[in-house]
Amino acid sequence: MYELVVKGGFAAAHNLRHYRGRCEALHGHNYRVEVYVRAEELGEGEMVLDFRELKALLGEVLAALDHRYLNELPPFREQEPSSENIARFIFEELEGRLPSGVKLYKVTVWESEGAGASYLKAA
Repeated sequence: MYELVVKGGFAAAHNLRHYRGRCEALHGHNYRVEVYVRAEELGEGEMVLDFRELKALLGEVLAALDHRYLNELPPFREQEPSSENIARFIFEELEGRLPSGVKLYKVTVWESEGAGASYLKAA
């Protein structure tokens, strides 16, 4: 089994509607995102996937979130734009864009240097 990881980021604002505390007020983060993919076999060029290609795919997904008020975006109009739900959204958007044989394993979203959340699809 082979595993790759790439990192990206985006800046966005949100507020947590069902949270009582500072985070219920409008605020923003410079989010950092880590994406982990796995493959049983190496593909073309003896690689799982070209890092540039994986970063470009991640960039397409993150572009929809960058410099946005997350609460106004369709996935977060009903559900909280928490780091957990953002990680799941990125996972679900990215999963279908990967080439055959490459499986998305995990997405981690960091809202600060010391606080992040991951989404892994149940086996």
